[in-house]
Amino acid sequence: MTIEFRSVTKRFTDDTVAVNNFSLTIPSRKTTVLVGSSGSGKTTLLRMINRMVDPTSGSILIDGEDISGAPPVALRRRIGYVMQNSGLLPHRRVIDNIATVPLLTGVKKAEAHQRALELMDTVGLDRSLANRYPSQLSGGQQQRVGVARGIAVDPNILLMDEPFGAVDPIVRADLQQELLRLQRELDKTVVFVTHDIDEAFLLGDQVVILEKGAKIAQVGHPKDILANPASDFVSDFIGAERGKRRLHAQAGANGDDVLLVDDTGYAAGVLSAPGGKLSYSISDKTAQAGDA
Repeated sequence: MTIEFRSVTKRFTDDTVAVNNFSLTIPSRKTTVLVGSSGSGKTTLLRMINRMVDPTSGSILIDGEDISGAPPVALRRRIGYVMQNSGLLPHRRVIDNIATVPLLTGVKKAEAHQRALELMDTVGLDRSLANRYPSQLSGGQQQRVGVARGIAVDPNILLMDEPFGAVDPIVRADLQQELLRLQRELDKTVVFVTHDIDEAFLLGDQVVILEKGAKIAQVGHPKDILANPASDFVSDFIGAERGKRRLHAQAGANGDDVLLVDDTGYAAGVLSAPGGKLSYSISDKTAQAGDA
């Protein structure tokens, strides 16, 4: 499903303008990442898609239909939503947390529980955890339950509000890879909010870099933004001028691999030539660069 913002502004009661005249098309079945510092309006934009927040002016359309006329509760039940700290109900078991929205939409309990068990498989959770409570799970497990709950009614749109921000770096990297796998398999329209530009570049088919008031500093594919920052603000935000994106090759310790380091001397990845193919691996992403 395509999501379109048309000249959207959001002014809160204290006269704060969180979003000012924002227009953007979010393509269907792709992951669009909204990235910016605190106060850039990214979470407000996300919450306007399921009417947790309504715009002061302008319109938001899903597949050409203005959502202002859609009942908010009904709209939310057909759009998946995953938040930081998972937002699980502490007094309900894992299986019941996942089955929450299907039960609210009238699905029978036995069917909803069977679907919840299947979703536990999908997000990489052992079914033995089904009868545990959120407090008995690790942070990473809780986030996986949150993702399973978000896709329980098979929504076409999945909203994710900094879902991996509260877990440690190792778990976060694992969850990021899990989301990439899920998107390949489920083919949803995903809108993902983060303040981490590396996470944005890893996950996004379309990355939207925001300044204060949800002003779009640049929008595009990660490789295009990296190759051609639109402004000094974007260049500074992605680290291009601090040497973090400029990599240099050094001989590796074993004589075969090539170590990639940035201008600060930080090791960012390794170039290797397994089986005669030159490849690189940086931040858990591997791409083939052709014959060595």
